Amino acid sequence: MAKKKAKKFNKYDSAINKYQHTLKMVTSETCIACKTQCARGLEYIERMSKPGALGKGVACHLTKGKGHK
Repeated sequence: MAKKKAKKFNKYDSAINKYQHTLKMVTSETCIACKTQCARGLEYIERMSKPGALGKGVACHLTKGKGHK
């Protein structure tokens, strides 16, 4: 008898992680204007204040939304 193939379980499947929280990327201007500044944001502001610094943003825990449907 042939064995049945086991169904693969993908932990990144959107149907399973339907409401997984995602963090939005924010720039240093958003971190400066934030009323509740976090340690990650303050560190990012400090790095971006140096001349010639390049950055793509930092993940903000205050702007989390629902995952993809």
